[in-house]
Amino acid sequence: MKIALASPPFPGSLQEGLTILETYVTDAAGRGAAIVCFPESFLPGYPGMGYPSSDRKPEALQTALAQAQSVAQRNKIAMVLPMDGYVDGCLMNLAYVIDADGGVQGWQTKNQLDPSEDALWRPGTERQLFEVRGLKFGITICHEGFRYPESVRWAAYRGVHLVFHPHYNGSNLEGRACTTFLAKENPYYEKAMMMRALENGIFFASVNYASKYQESASALFAPDGHCLGHQQYGVEGLRVIDIDLAEATGIYASRFKPELLQY
Repeated sequence: MKIALASPPFPGSLQEGLTILETYVTDAAGRGAAIVCFPESFLPGYPGMGYPSSDRKPEALQTALAQAQSVAQRNKIAMVLPMDGYVDGCLMNLAYVIDADGGVQGWQTKNQLDPSEDALWRPGTERQLFEVRGLKFGITICHEGFRYPESVRWAAYRGVHLVFHPHYNGSNLEGRACTTFLAKENPYYEKAMMMRALENGIFFASVNYASKYQESASALFAPDGHCLGHQQYGVEGLRVIDIDLAEATGIYASRFKPELLQY
């Protein structure tokens, strides 16, 4: 099965994001991918990136979701689409799973917010599992996948092949740009990605924006912890990577003993 990781630029508006989305989805479908994943809060864009506040209104977001569904249906490809969304009237950071027929299979909320995000979104409270063409997967969003490995273990313990990890870190304004993938002097992010795969025995697909001062790459790690492919820092583009689902045994997750945990 081919998995596509999209590393787009920051969208300047909701409409620009939809234009970028269609380009990447069309490319992924043309290269035989079964599913494509975008970075965290791709629509309308992560807060503070300069898009109009009107792009975050419920009506605008619902219209954008419907357009994304149409793109998936036309290209006959599934997608993990992280975007802002309203659940029971509350704005949440979530990721929709859209089927190749354009239907919304469901969504995963970001349940563990970074402390800096407490004023931006309401955290979710539940975790979900999804399946596309035999690929069983979960989703953990940015901070919770880096700082809360339990969010990945939860899905791995329940038999998934892969966990998608849409995230955002980096900037076009300031910072220190990484130059070598997985270098020891890099921030810990890429090491955490590797560990989420290795400590569970599953695939881990982490997806970031392309930016000038990028702190982690979009990358896909195999169940044994080696990287199957990554996108170069600061370079917009799409990585399509072939995986063998049989390799995702989940051996370490399946041996986990939750009864030993006492909080």
